[in-house]
Amino acid sequence: MNSAATEVGREREVRTTVPRTCLIVDFGGVLTTSLDDAVRGFEIREGLPEGAVERTWYRDPAMVELTHDLERGRATQLDWNRRLGRMLGIDGTGLLGRVFADSRLDEAMVSVVARARACGLRTGLLSNSMGLAPWNMYRGFDLDAAFDAVLISEWHGLRKPEPAVYELILKMLEVPGGECVFVDDNAANLPPAEALGMATVLHRSPERSTTRLEELLGVALRPSP
Repeated sequence: MNSAATEVGREREVRTTVPRTCLIVDFGGVLTTSLDDAVRGFEIREGLPEGAVERTWYRDPAMVELTHDLERGRATQLDWNRRLGRMLGIDGTGLLGRVFADSRLDEAMVSVVARARACGLRTGLLSNSMGLAPWNMYRGFDLDAAFDAVLISEWHGLRKPEPAVYELILKMLEVPGGECVFVDDNAANLPPAEALGMATVLHRSPERSTTRLEELLGVALRPSP
């Protein structure tokens, strides 16, 4: 290998090992307990077969389109509740809140974000909302206190994985993609972030995500022993 090529290789290695300075996270399924587990708990309470919600919600084209409209602020929870309730053959009253009734803040991941910010890193929230009323998954959590920038999909008429929403959160944070790490529990939401230079973490557990984030951010994110 010639010296020029060697130098390029070294530069690439440095760029991949220099810690990132900004952490962007999803909310539901990252800062909360598993949404899939919450859905299964709902199915059990309602006497529905396992997977009934997924088959109806995620695989029916009309329901998928309605969900996307809800995330963009073009539909209401009332619309969504009525449609899904009718398709499942159950009462649609307050349905979204009932589906996710078992969801709770994951204090381990909330603490990771707080420690990252305490270490001087910028923090951002990039979340597809499911409407804010009557059920609000962010209720009781002070978003502005936890993050330097908060992007809720319906506020901007955009949703992940549309590239524009990733560009917008970077603009709000005033950082380039190459300085950021993005954490999401949906693999489909990662490629647009990677295309902008972000490192990505597919969230599956607080332990695994924290380990990877410590590597990428170069700071300690666990409680002191």
